Amino acid sequence: MSAKYYNIGKVVNTHGIRGEVKVLRITDFAERFNVGETIYLDDHQDDGQALIIDGHRLHKGFDLLHFKGLGNINDVEHLKGKYLKIAESQQTSLEEGEYYYHEIIGCEVYLRDKMEKIGVIKEVLSPGANDVWVVKRAAGKDILLPYIDDVIKAVDVAGKKSVY
Repeated sequence: MSAKYYNIGKVVNTHGIRGEVKVLRITDFAERFNVGETIYLDDHQDDGQALIIDGHRLHKGFDLLHFKGLGNINDVEHLKGKYLKIAESQQTSLEEGEYYYHEIIGCEVYLRDKMEKIGVIKEVLSPGANDVWVVKRAAGKDILLPYIDDVIKAVDVAGKKSVY
């Protein structure tokens, strides 16, 4: 069975002629882009590629990365539009009450008073102070639930259930 991989960024463009790429970060863990870290292109299956970061800096809200052995623009041009990933074994331990998006997406959401199922979490948004869970209902429009203690009362990742 193959390992699981999780998105941490998307290469949106090249930067300059010396092999840097402009990455839109989609992780809360900035240390994923530290020099010396190994990340993977796409899913590291068949044509997947391990990339070792040997340069990192921030520029206008993006992470600029340089990879070992990729020294000019021609070496990184094919990376545009691709996702950068980490292996499941590279995940960081989280504190109690913190969850990875992939653990939350797919959880059923129940109304605490009646334990009535209202839908399934289909997406997690990060607009600012707290995350917002997008819940797809069986009928009707999606519901947006802020992930705060006053709203979300319980989360059971193993059972794929949450209560609000």
